[in-house]
Amino acid sequence: MHLPGNNPVFENRYDAGKKLSEILKEHKNQPVVVMAIPNGGIPVAHHVSLELSALMDLVISRKIPIPLAPEGGFGAVTDDGTVILNHDVLKRINLNESQINYQVNRVRNDIQKRSLIYRSSRPVTILNGKIAILVDDGLASGYTMMAAVESIRRKKPKMVIVAVPVASAMAKKQVEKVADKVVAVHTNFAPRFYVSDYYRYWNVLSDQEGLSCYQEWHRRKYQSNIDLNKLKNHHNQKP
Repeated sequence: MHLPGNNPVFENRYDAGKKLSEILKEHKNQPVVVMAIPNGGIPVAHHVSLELSALMDLVISRKIPIPLAPEGGFGAVTDDGTVILNHDVLKRINLNESQINYQVNRVRNDIQKRSLIYRSSRPVTILNGKIAILVDDGLASGYTMMAAVESIRRKKPKMVIVAVPVASAMAKKQVEKVADKVVAVHTNFAPRFYVSDYYRYWNVLSDQEGLSCYQEWHRRKYQSNIDLNKLKNHHNQKP
């Protein structure tokens, strides 16, 4: 069993989003779409997108769990079918092709269910020519994020930036190979790394909690658009 660390950097994921947005402020009011990885990345991205006056959408990327040791993973799958495998881990655990495919298909089924929960009939945001900022609550191995980057590349963004509150140095180095830029508030160089150590209040978010946060962002964005239109109409009225 792992016990949380004693010196957290962030109070919670919203505080992490606030600190992360500070190092992304150069992108405020640029053509940015903040892409959150559910579930833990949504509260972080929520604050980043509001601070940058940017759109927010989701890229659903899930690790492929190791049989009988699901806390570990040997790759990741995304909602558009992108699969990335950690071949070093696969060599150690010695899975055959059918076992790999079985685990991948289980994750794909989970992603399909999660996509229905989050998206319903909402269209995917167009990324062509825009800056995509991919956000999660931390980078441990980096494979979930690497799969997300590969998935987002297919949508032809101008630039792909990975932004996280905290990352292991190893994971950050891995993700730098596929992203145009990787930023982290804190990078850990110790041999053992747990994302939860960096949060005072940490929990594994449920789909319902993630969805509630995502819906709250839409409500705030909708309200801000209404307020902006009212202001424009007021200024456009003749004296």
